[in-house]
Amino acid sequence: MASVEVREIVKQFGENAPAVDHISLTAQDGEFLVLLGPSGCGKTTLLRMIGGLEPPTSGDVVIGNHVVTHLPPRARRIAMVFQSYALYPHMSVHDNIAFPLRAQGTPKAEQEKRINWAASILGLDGLMKRKPRQLSGGQRQRVALARALVREPSVFLLDEPLSNLDAQRRASARDELQQFQRSIGTTTIYVTHDQVEAMGMGDRIAVLNLGTVRQIGTPQEIYDDPADTFVATFLGSPPMNLVERGTMLHGFRPEHFSPAAWHDAANPFERFSFVPHREEYLGAERLIYGEVGDEKVVARFPATTQLDFSIGHPVEFGVATRHMRYFDAESGVRSYETP
Repeated sequence: MASVEVREIVKQFGENAPAVDHISLTAQDGEFLVLLGPSGCGKTTLLRMIGGLEPPTSGDVVIGNHVVTHLPPRARRIAMVFQSYALYPHMSVHDNIAFPLRAQGTPKAEQEKRINWAASILGLDGLMKRKPRQLSGGQRQRVALARALVREPSVFLLDEPLSNLDAQRRASARDELQQFQRSIGTTTIYVTHDQVEAMGMGDRIAVLNLGTVRQIGTPQEIYDDPADTFVATFLGSPPMNLVERGTMLHGFRPEHFSPAAWHDAANPFERFSFVPHREEYLGAERLIYGEVGDEKVVARFPATTQLDFSIGHPVEFGVATRHMRYFDAESGVRSYETP
């Protein structure tokens, strides 16, 4: 096991704006750290620099208290799993898992010991003679993980390893992957653009945009207390509502928006004139889409909630002050002062 630290790391491609712009962050020993952000935000480039596949323009990578910035991948005791899995189609599951051990010249008996151990952990025992084409997407992912695991790495680097799976298999694979990481306790850095993966799997999340880290924290910290409007609207489905009032943006989650009559006058709340435009029924919940002034907003309720409103007619809604978040309208940065 080992911690991973990047110090003021920069990656510049030509004359363009930096793909990674002076990022500093640490994945603690045994932590599952998620790098989350939209396409082009720099998360994969950052992961490749940690793994030694991409040299940084400046800055350092530290693994287990050793500076490894200029070391090749094989000298960093890391294992990477990519979106494509990169399995050898002509090899069996057994031989795919064995490949890195054979390349290292590991003795045969030790090879089999590690292969059987990894296969047992990942539930591959009955698949060892199959070829990749005979496996489901989730099974291929587990083979790729087993191949990484037998190297006994100090750090796992995972680049969107579930993106090729359908929604049902993806949910199952998330659970398997999280249990796997918890059981071995290896420091893991996981890249995704999927907020559900990030919120459900990460001990902490680093939200990236335009080559910079906008916020690092636990899933709850980032959801409840976003540092700026980018984080506020990137996390959450639907995202946080933002209503401009003067020089400030007043932000609240859809689940905190409810009829003003439901609020106790003894507890402070902000009042809004809400015009509902349409309703969505999603099984367990209902979403009410509408407007506050010129801003589009959404309210979320359990599906069984009884509501008294008419589409197109204003209704008084409110949000408890404790749930309000405020941002500077120009910079988007969080303000901790109540307007």
